[in-house]
Amino acid sequence: MAVPLSPVVALATSMQAQPGVYAVLLGSGVSTAAGIPTGWGVVRELVRRVAAATPDDDDAPQLAWEDPADWWAEHGQGELGYATLLEQLGPTAAARQGLLAAFFEPSYEEREEGLKQPTKAHIAIAELVKRGYVRVVITTNFDRLMEQALEAVGVSPQVIARPEAVNGMAPLAHAPATVIKLHGDYKDLGTRNTPEELGAYPEEWTRLLAQVFDEYGVVIAGWSAEWDDALVAAIESTPSRRYPLYWDGRSSRGETAQRILAGRAGLPIPTASADDLFTELLGSLDALERLADPPLSTAMAVARLKRYLPDPVRRIDLHDLVMRTVDEVVGEIAAQPMNVTGQVTFELLQSTYEAHFRAMNQLAALLITGVWHDDSGVHDRLWLDVLQRLTDAALILPTSAFNDALLKARRFPAFIALAVMGVAGMRRGRDELLIKLATQVEGRDRIGADELMQAAQLLHYRRLADPDWIKKLPRWESQWLYPSSHLFVTDLRVYFADFIPVDEDFVQAYRDFEYRLGLIQERTRGYHAIDGEYVGEWAWDGDVPRTENALRRELARSGSDVWSDYYGGTDELEEALIAHREVLVRYQRWG
Repeated sequence: MAVPLSPVVALATSMQAQPGVYAVLLGSGVSTAAGIPTGWGVVRELVRRVAAATPDDDDAPQLAWEDPADWWAEHGQGELGYATLLEQLGPTAAARQGLLAAFFEPSYEEREEGLKQPTKAHIAIAELVKRGYVRVVITTNFDRLMEQALEAVGVSPQVIARPEAVNGMAPLAHAPATVIKLHGDYKDLGTRNTPEELGAYPEEWTRLLAQVFDEYGVVIAGWSAEWDDALVAAIESTPSRRYPLYWDGRSSRGETAQRILAGRAGLPIPTASADDLFTELLGSLDALERLADPPLSTAMAVARLKRYLPDPVRRIDLHDLVMRTVDEVVGEIAAQPMNVTGQVTFELLQSTYEAHFRAMNQLAALLITGVWHDDSGVHDRLWLDVLQRLTDAALILPTSAFNDALLKARRFPAFIALAVMGVAGMRRGRDELLIKLATQVEGRDRIGADELMQAAQLLHYRRLADPDWIKKLPRWESQWLYPSSHLFVTDLRVYFADFIPVDEDFVQAYRDFEYRLGLIQERTRGYHAIDGEYVGEWAWDGDVPRTENALRRELARSGSDVWSDYYGGTDELEEALIAHREVLVRYQRWG
C-alpha cells in the first residue's frame, strides 16, 4: 500500500522550487511556548491586580481572574481593553513600560530556563527568511521574539505594527523581509485584543492582507481562528488558490479552521508543535539544497571547512561537508574493478593506484586543513569516523572471482587518509591523534574474519600491495629499495604543498610518520613495523635511527607524555625505543 506524501515534504519541495512565494502566519501558540502570555492573558492578569488592590474584598482577585470582563464591567471605568488598563494603571509611558516588562522581557531566572526568548520555531523561520524562502511574516502576537530571531541571523526586517504605517511601507516584493504585527506591539497602546477590536480591521490592514493572501502561499502555526474574526474574514474573502495553504494540525482542529481549510483547499500538517513543524521543514530544505548544490571545487570546500571548524554551532555542517566528500571517495572505491579477463597487468595496477590518489584529492585537502587547525582535538571524532568509513569501504562481499592485488588496492584511500592526518597531526604536535587513528579504528581483513584488526595492522604496507608489484610499475626508471615507502612519500607530497613547502621537510615528516606508525604496529598483533626509507642507509646517527632522535627531541621540547602513556610509563617507553632499534636494523639495505 502506498504511503501518502507528507505535507512537509510537499511544502519543502514547493518552497525550494519557488523561493519567496510563501508567507508565514503565527498565532499566540508560537509565543506561549516561550512563556509569553497572549494579549488577553495580559489583560486578565492586569484586571486581577486591580482587583487585588481593591480594599475590603478578599474574593475580588479570584473573581476577576475567573471572569475579568464581568468584574471590570461592575468595578472598572471605561471599556475593558489593553489600552484602557494601561492608561489607568500607568499614567506615563515609563510607568506603562515598567508594567509590561515582566510579561515580555525575561528575568535572569527565566533567561537561564530559556523562557521569553525566541523558540526553535522562531529561529527556524528566521533561517527560512535569511535564505529567501519566506519574505512575509504575519503575526497576531505583540512580543518581539520574531524580530529578535531575525536580527540574530543578520536580517533587518521592516516591521509594520500600526495600520497607518502600511501607506509608507516598502512594497513586499522589494523588502528583504516584512513582519506585519496585526495586533500591534506590546509597547504600543494601539494593541488590539478585545472581541470588538478583533471583529473588524481598519481598511489599511484589510487591503494589505488581501494582497498577501492573494499573492502568497501561507503556512499557519499556533493560530486557532477562534477569536480573530477580522483575520478569518480577510482569509475567506480572498478566493485565490494561486499557492497552497498549510496549517499545523494542532491548532487547525476547530470548526472555523476546518472551514478555512476546506475553502482554500488547504492541507493540515500533522505535527506536535510549531517547533517541530518549522525545524522539520528547515531540515527538508537543507536536504534539497544539498541535492541541488553543484559539486564543490576543492578551494570552495576548504573555504567552507575553515568557516565551520571554529564554530560549535556548525558542527553538523562540518560533519556533512567532510562526510559527503568521503561518500564520493567510497563511490570511487566501489567502482574499482575487482576482476579482469586474463592476467592483471602492472599498467592496470598503476592506473588503479593513481585513480585512488586522484579520488582523494579533495578529501585529503579537507583532512589536512581540518587537522592542521584543530589544535585542541575538538573534532577528533570526525577524523576517526572518516578513517572508519574508508576502512569499511575497502571490504567486499565474496564474489565468484577477484584478484588479490586489486582487492588490496581498495585500502589505498584509507591509508592515504591515515597518512595525511597522521603527518598533519604530528606537525602540529598532536601525536595522540595518530595513536587514536591507528588503534581506535578497527576493521576486518576479509569478510567472515572473526577478529577485528586495528588500523595500524589493517593498513600495513604488506596489506596494501606486494613490494614486488610496486617495483614493476611502469612509472619507475629505478628499482627502489623500499618501493611502498617511496610510492607514498612521492604521491602524498602534492597534498602538502601549501602546508610544508620545502620538499626535504616533507620527506622528513613522512619518515617520522612511518617510524611512529611502526612503533604502534610493534605493539599490535600481526606484522612487525613497516620498513621504509626512514631506515635506509643514510637514515641513522650511528646505531640510532634519526627518526628516533627526532621523536626524543619533540618529547623533550613539548613535555608531552603521549607516548609514555601509550606504552604505560617512561621506563617502558625507553625500553620499547631501544628494542625497536633491533627490529629496524634488520631492515637496512644498501643500493
